[in-house]
Amino acid sequence: MTFTSKANSIGATEGQSAPAIAPRVTAKGVCVTLHGHFYQPPRENPYLDAIEHQPSARPFHDWNERIHYECYRPNAFARVLNDRGEVVEIVNNYEYLSFNIGPTLMNWLARYDLEVYERILEADRRSCDRLDGHGNAIAQVYNHIILPLANDRDKRTQIRWGKADFKSHFGRDPEGMWLAETAVDYPTLEALIDEGIKFLILAPSQVERCRVLPNEDTPDPDWHEVGGGQIDPTRPYRCYLKNADGQPDSTRPYIDIFFYDGPISRDIGFNDLLSNANTLAGRLGMAVHGDRRPAQLISVATDGETFGHHKGGTEKCIAYSFTQEFPNRDWTVTNYGHYLSQNPPQWECELKPVTAWSCSHGVERWRDDCGCGGGGGTQQKWRRPLRDSLDWLRDRLVDLYEREAGRLLRDPWVARDEYIGVLKNRSKENVAAFLSRHQRHALNAEEQIDVLRLLEMQRHSLLMYTSCGWFFEELSRPEGTQILRYAARAIELAGQVTGCDLEPEFVQRLAQAPSNVPFFKDGAAVYVHNVKPAQVSLEQIAAHYAISSLFQPYHPEQRVYCYQARQLDYQLQRMGTLTLAVGQLQLTSEITWETLNLSFAVLHLGSLDFHCCIQPFAGRLEYRQKSQALFEALESTSAAQTILTMNHYFDGKTFGLSDLFAEEEERVIHQIERETLKRLDRLYAQVYRENYGVLKAFQRNDLPVPRELQVAAEIALSQRCLEAVRGLVQQVGRLADRPLKKDYWVELEAIATEAVSLRCHLNVPEAKQSLEQLIWRTLWHVLHADDFAGGLDRVLEIDKLVRLSDKLQLGLSLDRIQELYYNWLHGHVGNWCPMLAAVEPDFAAVPDTLSALLELGNSLGIDTTVWRS
Repeated sequence: MTFTSKANSIGATEGQSAPAIAPRVTAKGVCVTLHGHFYQPPRENPYLDAIEHQPSARPFHDWNERIHYECYRPNAFARVLNDRGEVVEIVNNYEYLSFNIGPTLMNWLARYDLEVYERILEADRRSCDRLDGHGNAIAQVYNHIILPLANDRDKRTQIRWGKADFKSHFGRDPEGMWLAETAVDYPTLEALIDEGIKFLILAPSQVERCRVLPNEDTPDPDWHEVGGGQIDPTRPYRCYLKNADGQPDSTRPYIDIFFYDGPISRDIGFNDLLSNANTLAGRLGMAVHGDRRPAQLISVATDGETFGHHKGGTEKCIAYSFTQEFPNRDWTVTNYGHYLSQNPPQWECELKPVTAWSCSHGVERWRDDCGCGGGGGTQQKWRRPLRDSLDWLRDRLVDLYEREAGRLLRDPWVARDEYIGVLKNRSKENVAAFLSRHQRHALNAEEQIDVLRLLEMQRHSLLMYTSCGWFFEELSRPEGTQILRYAARAIELAGQVTGCDLEPEFVQRLAQAPSNVPFFKDGAAVYVHNVKPAQVSLEQIAAHYAISSLFQPYHPEQRVYCYQARQLDYQLQRMGTLTLAVGQLQLTSEITWETLNLSFAVLHLGSLDFHCCIQPFAGRLEYRQKSQALFEALESTSAAQTILTMNHYFDGKTFGLSDLFAEEEERVIHQIERETLKRLDRLYAQVYRENYGVLKAFQRNDLPVPRELQVAAEIALSQRCLEAVRGLVQQVGRLADRPLKKDYWVELEAIATEAVSLRCHLNVPEAKQSLEQLIWRTLWHVLHADDFAGGLDRVLEIDKLVRLSDKLQLGLSLDRIQELYYNWLHGHVGNWCPMLAAVEPDFAAVPDTLSALLELGNSLGIDTTVWRS
């Protein structure tokens, strides 16, 4: 029985009552709803279904990872600190925030950090429990398309995909939906109403007029013009669809609308309102009406990334506000669905014709040179030609889709709407069931591939309208390039099915889009330089496989990005400095099911020189003859002869290291240069040893140390630190239940002392990460060990590791370690302490372990005062 289980069983045997059910939350008096719009655009390479390395996001792999580290994860584990900077509470902000998380981001979170993903789902469940079944999460249109600029079919697919994706995560239908850039018009409202959406959140600038809802006493109340943003945002409004005369018609369907408080929302996004909870609450309090109305809602909405990414550490402010500051003021933290259920609209509103929250010209920012998002002497005349080019492409793809898919599917557009089910689950069984439901007749293998290509063509035609492509000042930015990559993929898929090449005319139309960058000149050049080189063929996937196989062994069946690679044959031989691999490979796309059998040969000439050839597999005999000839040529140890033989037998395109995908190229480069770096490390260590006395003399006399000597010292000490940490980790892995060898401690202590005395900054990211993992793993074993009393030595080791890391100035990230410790502290300690003697045979040793654990809280930055006392 583990210690954790024992704690739970003690509580059960003592007959402790279950926690009291929380009282029903009433949305009366002053209510507060803070909405976060969490969103990242789709960044995946259209050919790999994966986000590639983005150097601008360093030290992270890409911008999703970076913003996750700064925002999404901190909000799932937001710290409330005392005046000593110690953690007193860890709050799941999503449990109190009203929020939407864009489908493309939510699906990325599910793959990248399952723990945070589960915290978000748990937060929605808890908010449902607290608020009469009304969860904090609302849906979002699928990939952030500006709906008023979309045709009716795309508009509805975006809404349906957004709803389906939401339900797949949260297990319920959404009550509300976030519109990209809050862009709205009445046709969009009608589509939302038809799809069962009950409410929206809009900016105060998007409403034209409002009035009290007609009733028996006042059948035709006066309208109040509020087009300048004078709408009262403390109440919900009913918005009816219009009749043929263009007037709101109470006999027609409606949707309810909340308008966020514009000034407060701007202050949160662009001023210092989140500097502390008192400041935030004070500003919110200024919006409270003193007219004794039964209920009023302080409604605030902003980009969710404000909380931690745009404004670092501000997730702590809202955590304290939700759990302490607002309750202390008798304010109810609620969400829109809950407030609406208890306070249905008493007013109605009429919206302006076409509007968005980030453009004062309607939705011109996403189709014209309106000035929004400009600055710095740039023009946005490219926006209209870009929009027109994509509209032209979309309409051509619609014609091809209806013609080709109409032969194979009963209703191509119903199939497209339901294709979201395939995007959520690309298993062979699920895709086959989807095809079976929609096929007009039994599809053969080639027809199945065509159907999947056509549906992917439509998916990319939707992705190419992602709003970020128009948002900024220049077409050639990553956002503009990305939507053109989706367009290019849609064009390629159309060509594969129909033989129709839409690319020349599309590029010709892009030439009408002027770039602000002289190098590009126009959109056609952006397409040629930024988009075309990023296209990936199956042959390039095979080349990637072949070259990387020299440095990492592949299993017979292995996933390579979104392809299944089946190794049918593989032979490798080294001769002097040359390495040759010859193989046969079957690649199958998980997305379109297309399959290609290829043969390859790759020659590594040493250093960064590779020569790789790919061609379709032409039969076993030809392959055997080719392999034999290549290995015979290799025996001559002549690189030239081997390359000539390769070129004779392979008439296809050749590939080199630069044809690898960025991350793999970087990994191979590091692996190849590892020996060189080891030699350099030895040289720096020698320079350091031989000049140690000189370095100390400079330090002793307070003279500036020559840069060359300082660099040598830092590199030498960093390398020693890394080797010592590696030894420490290996020792723990081999002898998990025995104390660590003291020589590693002595070495690390000595390194820390030397680094301080020589004013060296150690740059050892691998050591930092290894120590974080070691501390977490050791703490986990202590808290889950059968022999809790025997954990004292390990607790002391953890404390020593933390203190030693501080001396080494490695800058450990204790977040996950704190969370593990906090969950134990708040989940079990209070339950078992008074009764442990009855069930723990070696109770005498337990207080020592417990005391050490509670003291460890100090080193981890967690307040354990209550437990220690």
